[in-house]
Amino acid sequence: MKNHTDMLIFHTAICAGASQIATDGRRELDVLVATPSLRSGMGSNMESIKEYLAGYDGPAMNIMEICGSHTEAVARFGIPSLLSDKIKLISGPGCPVCVTTSAYIDRLLTLAKEGNVIATFGDLIRVPGSHDSLSDAKGEGADIRMVYSPLDVVDLAESEPDKSFIFAAVGFETTTPVYALLVEEIIGHGLKNIRLLTALKTMPEVVDEMLAKGAPIDGFLAPGHVSVVTGYDIFKPIAQKYDIPFAVSGFEGEEILIALYEVVRNRGKGVIRNCYPTVVSAEGNIVAKKKTDKYFEKCDAAWRGLGVVSGSGMKLRDEYSIYDAGSDGLDSDTKMNPACSCAMVLTGRMRPYECPLYGKVCNPGNPQGACMVSTEGSCYSYFVNKRRD
Repeated sequence: MKNHTDMLIFHTAICAGASQIATDGRRELDVLVATPSLRSGMGSNMESIKEYLAGYDGPAMNIMEICGSHTEAVARFGIPSLLSDKIKLISGPGCPVCVTTSAYIDRLLTLAKEGNVIATFGDLIRVPGSHDSLSDAKGEGADIRMVYSPLDVVDLAESEPDKSFIFAAVGFETTTPVYALLVEEIIGHGLKNIRLLTALKTMPEVVDEMLAKGAPIDGFLAPGHVSVVTGYDIFKPIAQKYDIPFAVSGFEGEEILIALYEVVRNRGKGVIRNCYPTVVSAEGNIVAKKKTDKYFEKCDAAWRGLGVVSGSGMKLRDEYSIYDAGSDGLDSDTKMNPACSCAMVLTGRMRPYECPLYGKVCNPGNPQGACMVSTEGSCYSYFVNKRRD
């Protein structure tokens, strides 16, 4: 990338669905190709979908959303109030901050105490490690800086060449291509004072892990942003293996309702429904995936609440390991407050309000666990929206 504008354009292309929708007729018959008319101009059809979901009287269904933005949108649009009592929505491990282990935070704290500047997005600053958070460290004099783009750290490193910068690279398949571009920029600028501490996760493996362990889930709202990059085909083996439906959804209220309708009416079937076709294709964003593969490779990864899940992470390739700040082996997850139930919440085994700390000592102003920190966290969403579903 020649400059920051180029990278912004590339990042926007990833999020906007630069990958073209397949037009060669090879789409599989078990994939619903939703056209724009599915959402706009549906008229009575949308009303029929609402009536179907509100009046559903079949077997009880637990449907898990595995995207933090879906968690936020479900609350914002009041989706649970539109559903039958037999349809329950569960917030899964779709918030990158929430699934990050305490060992990762502790490593950042150690790096900060060694005199490195920690650059990170805002949510991560307040996530508890085993004893403290980055916010606590900042209050004690550590140099913790909030950034709005990974490229900001390039500017910081160039303007302060005498300081060593650590970028906290946390996220899923959506942001990993951007971190690949960051590494490319670091190399292109010849910078020696930036390293990444990575906690990068991939979604299919953790979904498989939950189902293999008997999680009570009957269907999934597949993550729209992730699917833009990966394509929806990544969920096909899991759908078929467990005879469970997936529906890729956008983030507007009607888009979510359409996706839920597809999940419910396909209960017990191993199918994928693409209800976000304007930006999601079967194969995903080839350019973004190639960029990721150039700099990163698959690895095992630790998830809060699930432990180490084989093949569910991404790490810098060996040839780029000089840009790594010690990301390997950050597997332990020690609760700062032993009563915190984030692990149970993230895997659908407990509702946020069932945690003994919820609304008492744990709230957005005094989070005891990661799920109460991020706006995409389950506990945060339930608390600020007063959800009891």
